[in-house]
Amino acid sequence: MEPFFPLHAYVCESCFLVQLPEIQSPEEIFSDYAYFSSYSESWLEHVKSYSEMMVKRFGFGTKSQVIEIASNDGYLLKYFKEKGIPVLGIEPAQNVAKVALESGIPTITKFFGVQTAMALVSEGKLADLLIGNNVLAHVPDINDFVKGMKVLLRDTGIITVEVPHLMRLIENNQFDTIYHEHFSYFSLLTVKKIFNSHGLKIFDVEELSTHGGSLRVFACHSDNELKTVSERARDITTREQVAGLNSLEHYVSFKEKVKEIKRNTLYFLIEAKRRGKSIAAYGAPAKGNTLLNYCGIGTDFIEFTVDRSPYKQGHYLPGSRIPIYHPDKIKESKPEYVFILPWNLKEEISDQMSFIREWGGKFLVVIPNVKAW
Repeated sequence: MEPFFPLHAYVCESCFLVQLPEIQSPEEIFSDYAYFSSYSESWLEHVKSYSEMMVKRFGFGTKSQVIEIASNDGYLLKYFKEKGIPVLGIEPAQNVAKVALESGIPTITKFFGVQTAMALVSEGKLADLLIGNNVLAHVPDINDFVKGMKVLLRDTGIITVEVPHLMRLIENNQFDTIYHEHFSYFSLLTVKKIFNSHGLKIFDVEELSTHGGSLRVFACHSDNELKTVSERARDITTREQVAGLNSLEHYVSFKEKVKEIKRNTLYFLIEAKRRGKSIAAYGAPAKGNTLLNYCGIGTDFIEFTVDRSPYKQGHYLPGSRIPIYHPDKIKESKPEYVFILPWNLKEEISDQMSFIREWGGKFLVVIPNVKAW
């Protein structure tokens, strides 16, 4: 039997953290992981520019220690290593960590928290730069995780954390980014409360276009007087308050927007199939499974999907049972629509797949609204 799990997002009426109950444990989700960061060219460009910016802005060098939590296959740390900067990855998925080690990136295979942090400190490891890209949402015990960052950070060290921005999720109907792998969904208002409670100060914030709109948070120890809070950090907090992120009504109204996306998506697909159009998908992301299963879309609408990662090819999307093939399958079958499931990469994918124009094919996304072009 294929297991199905309830998916419910809850909002705390005190701190406005949006969080899922722990239906699946991190060990069940991440011990053998199918996502490898190195298969997205745009993501590699993003982290390469990040590494260059951090070295230029903060002067990290050969005497610095860079540690990344949830370092995946070493995709980011390699850019610091190329500059001669000592690096260490912490990655819980053994199959992914193995790839990083084979690439020459020192990596330990552990889940991160206070216990792991204290073990590293006892070995003389302290981070001048501690990185947590798209990992804070993946931990059910946020307090243990953030406290661990506090322990592992050198007195003058800097933390950068990237999280999808809850304000953008709600604004742009990105409900499909809610899935069991993401335990939490963050506004800057909430992140500040969590970090402050563990003696960490957020001194700067950048708004990013990644994952449909993310925040890059810069933090340090609260008693680090060398870092003062930037104007843009204050500005984002104000805009969140104006948007209503400190009001329960704002969150409750979101569900009606989600229902409308479902209706519009099904209407488009039903009309396309009635006109005899063939539809394939691109990608096998976790977000795609939330969308397909919520809308009840299976092989009656989408014949197959393709993905560049060989770790996903030859399998099926859970629930919908849509088969996953190599991208060459698109050229072979010439579908009239290619439904881009990882809509956050639609520019990269539409460039890679531009050849579908040769037979009059069109791309399709449904987040934030249904659009075919």
